[in-house]
Amino acid sequence: MSDPNSDFSVFRRRLLQNPRQMSAVAPSSRHLASAMAAGFGPDTGPVVEFGPGTGSITRALLKCGLPPERLTLFELDGALADHLAKTLPGAVTIHRAPAQDAVALMQGRLPVGAAAVISGLPLLSMPNAVRRDIVIAALALLAPGAPLVQFTYGPRPPLPEDLIAALNLTVEKGDRVLRNLPPARIYRFRQQL
Repeated sequence: MSDPNSDFSVFRRRLLQNPRQMSAVAPSSRHLASAMAAGFGPDTGPVVEFGPGTGSITRALLKCGLPPERLTLFELDGALADHLAKTLPGAVTIHRAPAQDAVALMQGRLPVGAAAVISGLPLLSMPNAVRRDIVIAALALLAPGAPLVQFTYGPRPPLPEDLIAALNLTVEKGDRVLRNLPPARIYRFRQQL
């Protein structure tokens, strides 16, 4: 019998209740989570995570040595936010709010900007205006040159070319993680100064 509080059980319940919001068939695998967290560690500055879901990427960041007090999460789904609050160290800050509200909620807390924004949000399934607002919020939080790290299941970057050009972004194609359901590709976006 499976644990009703496991990441998979929580994810499955949310998927059945709201499939459009979840936009995935399974939580991010530990392989995808490790690839997203690569390069982060004890000396990394503050990190903001959009759409942590059940927390697999969050836990990978913590496992890399990122101090919990440097990690701020934005999870819109109340049940997932409650799951995160129960399963993560208390020093991790969890906001039950959309990513678009991050700038207002983080005002004054990132004097030099975030070292990264990590996103598990399903950008490809969102309306263009929402996707644009999320990316603009991420860029406003970041320190100069710091990355927005995003994964996607599609064959191309999760941002359209016109938005990449309009926001003056560079795109770095990262690892393709086959041991995820479905396989995913990681991208890093940086705003050119």
